[in-house]
Amino acid sequence: MTKLYLPATVIAVVLSGAAWAATDADANGDGVLTIEEVQAAMPDVSTETFNAIDTNADGTLDAAEVEAAQTAGLIPT
Repeated sequence: MTKLYLPATVIAVVLSGAAWAATDADANGDGVLTIEEVQAAMPDVSTETFNAIDTNADGTLDAAEVEAAQTAGLIPT
């Protein structure tokens, strides 16, 4: 498996649980992050990385997907 590493700014934006859902990156406050929201906060995040984390392919990242990506080592904890 190839591990994808995101910039250190991920640590400041992508957190676990309720704290993650309440980040400034969630511009519309719906509790999930779109590729546009992620890239606005972290321009270095590629579409490939986003899609790897978006395991249900719904076009958004929820807290469970972020936590799973952290556990799998795809993004820092």
